[in-house]
Amino acid sequence: MNTNLWTVDDLTDLSTSYPQIAQAAKMLKENEVVAFPTETVYGLGANACSDEAVRKIFEAKGRPSDNPLIVHIASQEKLNDIVQDIPDYAKQLIKEFWPGPLTLVLNKKGEQLSDFVTAGLDTVGVRMPDHPIALALIKEADVPVAAPSANRSGKPSPTQATHVYHDLKGRISGIVDGGPTGVGVESTVVDCTAAIPTILRPGGVTKEQLEAVVGKVGVDQALLEEGHAPKSPGMKYTHYAPNAPVIVVDGSRSFLQTLINQYEKDGKKVGVLTTEEGKSELQAAKVIACGTRENLQTVAANLYDVLRKFDQEDVDLILSESFPQAGVGEAVMNRLLKAAGNQVIVEE
Repeated sequence: MNTNLWTVDDLTDLSTSYPQIAQAAKMLKENEVVAFPTETVYGLGANACSDEAVRKIFEAKGRPSDNPLIVHIASQEKLNDIVQDIPDYAKQLIKEFWPGPLTLVLNKKGEQLSDFVTAGLDTVGVRMPDHPIALALIKEADVPVAAPSANRSGKPSPTQATHVYHDLKGRISGIVDGGPTGVGVESTVVDCTAAIPTILRPGGVTKEQLEAVVGKVGVDQALLEEGHAPKSPGMKYTHYAPNAPVIVVDGSRSFLQTLINQYEKDGKKVGVLTTEEGKSELQAAKVIACGTRENLQTVAANLYDVLRKFDQEDVDLILSESFPQAGVGEAVMNRLLKAAGNQVIVEE
């Protein structure tokens, strides 16, 4: 399959007549699969109403079809076409955070959406992305667009078009290149089908931000304990992993350096994921800074790109600093622990 690459380098005027957008939207209408940028990561989009189109997402990603997908819309008016029973607190969240990195799980309406999108559930996750290309593309296609991250299943999510091309060249019909994404981690997913909103996946909107708008917000048990079946798109299987095994180190930098030395003594080529503050303090085969501890949003924005860079360095093992689990740090640690398969070494 030939994978078209459309570059959109001027984001100031994205009318629906923009030729690259129109070409990509035409492919979506024809039930083909197209990758496009959002404010979080690149998404792999297909017509959410077509079984044929949605199946192509799973085939391209190598993703199990029992994992639900998030539906992307370009206007709040389109929400009422696909969901019902929207609680008042969900309407408050929509008013505050849409467009933006927030997915709401609501009761599905009718039979418009493909069952492959919802994995047979009576609910569906929906969001309106805060990116001009995404909004223009969805509006031009005039269909709800199912879009998980545009990577091979299990690999770090793509934050640049080159990441998508590396993973999916020849497997999808096209990629809209709109430059690097901003947030860097996927959207926060909130279950809005009960009396109290519940976070199913931490992401670009923090628990603190949600509670400032609607008061008490719960956290799904699957995020707190192992052994519970996740209900959120993108959380059922191991994700975000580079080729080399990842271990999260909860401790001081001197403890981290001791671990590096031990692994190198055993003949391992060690990569270290750290921050600008720690880069000068640590010595290993490859040390890569992933933002700054002073602003964990920079860590979130660079996390997947750094994990992918380690693949280019052919390291045997990646040791990562841990981060405070507050604000966006909760999403960063969620992704790191998923990449590590929950392997953590704690300094005693």
